[in-house]
Amino acid sequence: MSFLLLFFLAIASPNLQQGIKLYEEGKVREAIEPLRRELKANPTSFTAQAYLGLSFAEAGFCPDGEPLLKKSLPNISDKEMRRAMAESGIKCAMSSNQQDDALAFLHALRRDYPKDPEVLYLATHVFSDLSLRTSQELIFSAPSSYQVHQLNAEALETQGKWDEAASEYRVVLEQNPKLANIHFRIARLILSKPKTASTFPEATKELNEELRLNPNNPGAEYTLGEIARESDDWQAAIDHFSKAALLDSNFADAFIGLGRSLIQVDKSTEAIQPLRVAVQLQPANPTPHYHLAVAYRRSGQISAADRESQLFKQASDQAAANRRSVENGLLGQGIDPKEKP
Repeated sequence: MSFLLLFFLAIASPNLQQGIKLYEEGKVREAIEPLRRELKANPTSFTAQAYLGLSFAEAGFCPDGEPLLKKSLPNISDKEMRRAMAESGIKCAMSSNQQDDALAFLHALRRDYPKDPEVLYLATHVFSDLSLRTSQELIFSAPSSYQVHQLNAEALETQGKWDEAASEYRVVLEQNPKLANIHFRIARLILSKPKTASTFPEATKELNEELRLNPNNPGAEYTLGEIARESDDWQAAIDHFSKAALLDSNFADAFIGLGRSLIQVDKSTEAIQPLRVAVQLQPANPTPHYHLAVAYRRSGQISAADRESQLFKQASDQAAANRRSVENGLLGQGIDPKEKP
């Protein structure tokens, strides 16, 4: 027991002392009765509520424990106890399919422990489980809806089954021809497959149809810009990247594409501004630093070019170190202290 808990027990009532002592000893079922007596005598005791909620939850009586945990959690200041309460609350809420409560407990846990690996692991499973449950609800409640076909298409897309996914997206369009973002997804599928002579024309057709339905789709404009860039149609690339950047001021790749294309048509001075925006949006990304260095150098701004070249090297080295750290972590080899961010 912590010193703070020992001090608290010294001044607590006999029932609360007994209940907390039994709980800390792992005797959660035995702890329930004295904590019940304490709560009956002192209904406003958040400490009694918290320990009784924990005891109920850990003893397998979630319907009794979760309401107590939910009520007392905002009033408990000790982080370790809050952690135990939130974790038990999540377990109980998920078992009873109280999704909003599970998310509330998880929010409290992530607020206290934003970078904790165990908390992030738990969050991954909670969101995954909630996603699965919601998709099952959708399938059972509206099995013939276009949303089910869209869900199936997205699942096939993640599996790399491009043609099957496209077929499902076509069914979605048959049921809802004006639905936004579907032609864009089909275009992405076309571009994901090995390129043929018809790849760019087919993808362009889908992207133009997307923009006809939804003129404010920055992703469609950006993808058209990439197609134009790969086809060396630099003016078309500039037009599309410019529109994408205008539609989404945080779209760093659109600013990078615009800067690269301007450099290609000998407008390096004009390329500086969009590339500076890209650097501001993604300072750790080596790519905008590289192209900004090129734009500065071709514009005669040698000191600025040298500065960006150095930043490009630093960002590249850090990105490589991060990749090695992740790879080493996944392989169980640990992280080289020299490569820590």
